[in-house]
Amino acid sequence: MRWSLPIRRALAVAGVGSLILGATVVAGASGLTGTYNAADAKLVPASYKNTTLQVATDATYPPDESISGTTMVGFDVDLMAAIAKTLGVKYKENNVTFDDIIGGIKAGKYAIGNSSFTDEKSREKSVNFVDYFQAGEGVYALSTSKATFKGLSSFCGTKVAVETGTTEQTGANSEVSKCPASKKLVVRAYPTQTEANAAVLSGQTNFGFVDSQVAGYIVSLAGGKFKLVGSAIEVAPYGIATPKTASGQKLALAIQAAIKTLIANGTYHAILAKYGVTAGALPTSKIVLNGATS
Repeated sequence: MRWSLPIRRALAVAGVGSLILGATVVAGASGLTGTYNAADAKLVPASYKNTTLQVATDATYPPDESISGTTMVGFDVDLMAAIAKTLGVKYKENNVTFDDIIGGIKAGKYAIGNSSFTDEKSREKSVNFVDYFQAGEGVYALSTSKATFKGLSSFCGTKVAVETGTTEQTGANSEVSKCPASKKLVVRAYPTQTEANAAVLSGQTNFGFVDSQVAGYIVSLAGGKFKLVGSAIEVAPYGIATPKTASGQKLALAIQAAIKTLIANGTYHAILAKYGVTAGALPTSKIVLNGATS
């Protein structure tokens, strides 16, 4: 897959790139921000109007979200800008370690979590999800590796790098007890994807396990040091998270309406095309509220 934007250079893939976790950063302007939609804007609850919505994103996950200089960029970032423009709301991006985002939403620190969250049942207990994309799980390794990947059982007898709090960490850990004693699986979790990449590059782990389009992006920037292994597995939707409160549910409905508008007017597909990820496009946005999908 070809990537048109130099979001993070090869040094960052090697783990040398600077991190600004915990900081508030400027969101990148894509020029693909859509237009204000009065009908969608009416759905924004009063408690979220005339204020600045705090958005939590872990910007170590290109092409979805990453840092270029002091600017947060990526298709999630551009989509958030377009949603805000459609709804007529102000927002501020906060670069937050992935594993801390849902806790921050539950604590009232953030109104929105926008960080490539796989919409899974365990997370739906803590937040609402507005689905907007779909991706599988991909595997990459050093280009010199002879290893193959045909499913999670292929990890037996190896060491696997994942980002803490991700679906990949859960999936890899679920395989540990299934591996025979003679082929022990070691799952090493890192606070950021950048650190997980560095572990693979240095030979501390045999594989990196990450969302499929991110795996492709990592390989594309590694200057031939990495390669993709096997095919993507477990394709599932991504969701934008909001609090499990009455206002949070209304905000989720407003975000869903905005995404539907952006799909209809072409802005959504233009953003995905900009980052080469149109294969993950959804025909419409679905939402899970109180266990019901609509």
